[in-house]
Amino acid sequence: MALLIWFYMHNKYEEVIPTRFNRQRREVCFVPNDESEPVIVPWESVTAWVIQAQGANQYGVQRQYGMGVGFYHEASGERFTLEFVCPALPIAISNWEAIRAYMEYEVHTLKEITDPLDLQGPDDPPHEGLHTFRNARARLHQEIRDKQRGWVYGFFWYLFHVMTFWTLPFYLTEWEVGRVKRMARQALPEAMRDWSEPLPKEQWAKPSPELLRMSAQVRALHTRHPQRPITDIFAEVYRAEKSGRRSA
Repeated sequence: MALLIWFYMHNKYEEVIPTRFNRQRREVCFVPNDESEPVIVPWESVTAWVIQAQGANQYGVQRQYGMGVGFYHEASGERFTLEFVCPALPIAISNWEAIRAYMEYEVHTLKEITDPLDLQGPDDPPHEGLHTFRNARARLHQEIRDKQRGWVYGFFWYLFHVMTFWTLPFYLTEWEVGRVKRMARQALPEAMRDWSEPLPKEQWAKPSPELLRMSAQVRALHTRHPQRPITDIFAEVYRAEKSGRRSA
């Protein structure tokens, strides 16, 4: 059953047109299901949410998580959404933060936000794979030589990877990434290709004054309360902004 589900999900790469985020235009391009023409909306009109659900069965309590993005299309009066399952709540939040960082902070590579252990070299591909395992092993040996780690830590590091089939998971990851790259993705609509073309820097769109003001409030609150969850800070600033609008 797991293999059938895996093949079904991977075969979708042949027919799904990916959503694109353009930070030069500050726009997002969606292609709804069963549609051939893209829908382009302003970046700041996009809404994101995280889903958390739990239920009980004969095996115990099960929890499910997901992340979604969407927007309200004024021209058609419809709401378009895109949702996908995530293995954990922090990963669902991190997916959105990765997109937000790309659009707002000019993050250029996945390494800048997804490699906290710095296990990727300058010429390594952005995904995890055999190279991350080899880099981790080389770092372990260096830390043992520098007496930052003891031999007991090294022993259990090797024991863990032997019990998890050594480099087999990393070879499987490399194979999976390569298969996705080789699959024939559905051709992008011409309007989407034209929209994806780079713009001269003087034509780049700028953040709205509202976003700049709320971002400054978030940074100020985070400076005063660095241990407070960032999601709570975002929520407080958003509530204050909405309340200010109503009172005005």
